[in-house]
Amino acid sequence: MSDNTLGLKINGKDYSLDADPNMPVLWAIRDIVGLTGTKFGCGAGLCGACTIHIDGEPARACLTSLKQIQGKQITTIEGLVQDDLKQAWQQHNVPQCGYCQAGQLMSAAALLTKFPQPTEAQIDDAMVGNICRCGTYTRIKSAIQSASGQTASAITGTSSDARIQQEVEV
Repeated sequence: MSDNTLGLKINGKDYSLDADPNMPVLWAIRDIVGLTGTKFGCGAGLCGACTIHIDGEPARACLTSLKQIQGKQITTIEGLVQDDLKQAWQQHNVPQCGYCQAGQLMSAAALLTKFPQPTEAQIDDAMVGNICRCGTYTRIKSAIQSASGQTASAITGTSSDARIQQEVEV
């Protein structure tokens, strides 16, 4: 073992990696461990495609180093067990190209863990940092509402949707 051997717990499984402690978790997850569901998007923590959970909280894997997650529980899209959310995603036909979906689902799952029946404002706040180039924001919101047992709204063009669209355009 070298001085760079790091222990990680990902999706309940222990891994021992010989890697630079400053390496972003994203690359360790994808390139070393082989879990490719977490996507590289912008590399600056702005798009949310690389969202994972660290001790249950959403985090950007592209900005988080291996040394920052030592002793913490990591969950990737492969380890997400919220089947009700995944089913709602399919029922509302959320994915288009699908590239951002792992990050979207991870953010939505963290939201539903914290707020089992979130308000529209809570959904907007939790999801605003996740960009979808296909623009399925209203479907994402409806899927989250459905997964929480609430009636999915068919709102389009609300101020919150406009706020999300503004961030996409920036």
